Amino acid sequence: MKSKHIFIIIFLLITQGCESILDEPVYSEFAGGNLLTTKAGIESLLFDGYNWSANMAGPESQAEIKREEMTSDILTQTGGGEHGNSAYLLNFTWDATTNDNNAFFWTPHWKAIRNANIILDNIQNVKDITDEERARISSEARFIRAIEYYDLWNQYGGVPLRKSTNDPMELPKVSEEELISFIEMELLDIENILPKPGDEPNYGRANSGVVRAFLTKFYLNTKQWQKAANMAQIIIANGYYKLYPDYNEMFALENEQNSEFIWVRAAYTNNPAAHNTCTATAFPPGFYKALDGGIAGVTMQGWTNWASQYRLYDDFYYSFSSNDKRKNRILTKYINNKGDTINLLATLNTRSMKYPPDPNATGKEHGNDIPFIRYADILLSRAEALNEIQGPNNESIEIINKIRNRAGLEDINLSDFDTKAKLRDHILDERKWEFWYEGKRRRDLIRMGKFIEFALKRGATNAQPFHEKFPIPQFALEANPLLKQNPGY
Repeated sequence: MKSKHIFIIIFLLITQGCESILDEPVYSEFAGGNLLTTKAGIESLLFDGYNWSANMAGPESQAEIKREEMTSDILTQTGGGEHGNSAYLLNFTWDATTNDNNAFFWTPHWKAIRNANIILDNIQNVKDITDEERARISSEARFIRAIEYYDLWNQYGGVPLRKSTNDPMELPKVSEEELISFIEMELLDIENILPKPGDEPNYGRANSGVVRAFLTKFYLNTKQWQKAANMAQIIIANGYYKLYPDYNEMFALENEQNSEFIWVRAAYTNNPAAHNTCTATAFPPGFYKALDGGIAGVTMQGWTNWASQYRLYDDFYYSFSSNDKRKNRILTKYINNKGDTINLLATLNTRSMKYPPDPNATGKEHGNDIPFIRYADILLSRAEALNEIQGPNNESIEIINKIRNRAGLEDINLSDFDTKAKLRDHILDERKWEFWYEGKRRRDLIRMGKFIEFALKRGATNAQPFHEKFPIPQFALEANPLLKQNPGY
């Protein structure tokens, strides 16, 4: 496996963002015109774009999970200063003034897009570079730009489409159809230019397998079922990615860069610029020693335990089969610092230990990567797409059983599903059990037409169909008079 440390060292040089590089008189190889005319300079912008895309500084590492799962039937929250903005998500009371509150994100995506456009507008001026390197760096910039527009679409629908630094500062939103077409064409154009999986220069840089994985998810979430099935099959047939044999050990620090993780938000131990803070919200009050959750016997080692407490719904915990190994990363009991044994079940209080504590971490800065796309997601995407195309079928059942067998579960049978809707509902459940605490649930519910229904079912009575999109933030509307608010806000 490639070391990720070369990559992080480079982008740590520019963790203050591109503004500081462009605006301050730094007398180095990045000074003045060198930034945009040398390979080192242009790559510094590229790595900073990756950095903004991952969005792992401060508490942002858990923010996408928070946004996608507190609006669903998996995650709730109590306590701390974070409860105010968590309540917006839980109760569907967000509006244009609550954006960029460590849940909805607007600014980081545009900073990554800005970097990509700067690179694309200046890459021809770089002298100390081969044609192959120029094509690869250009393709990486286009990749960053495309996946940032994909994330913006996931949150807001249509947004302004900025393809160059020469575009006007004020642009109106494009239609969702135009944005979707742009994302698809960008990814397809670079699919065969980027290196094969494993051949990329450093860990954390794009390759052709990553592009195909994003295309698979993009096609699935835009309901282009045949394209999703086809792209997933290309990845499967390639054979590079595989299911990691042990679900519960897959997320441990020592097992990152494994065969199942296709694209991750990379974290680094004790690194303020890129770290995993999920554990800081997961430890219950006064935690001393775990009694289950995959970390039985682990004692508190000075890790941060925030007042903000992320809790799993009891109904979510009890939805698992009794022998489903995937729930073994849920903490249900512990010993507190007074020596008392505390039972968290039946009190809306179980906790995620999906990313087990980093033994070398101090404070909140754990080094566990957070997967964005896993091979299991590609498999279940094909199973879902095939069901949408032709209804219940043997291949979809076989794929689902591969996932279930790893979890220690018995096979399901084709005869169990006599309609497309029944298999769709099962796939939705299977995805919940497989991808909890990975930030996928909201989009899965939206895609399957269950988002508002499930919100109302759990008591979020404010939920309405327009909530499938978040509001354009007020500060963005004020900065750009051509930008119009999403309906309902």
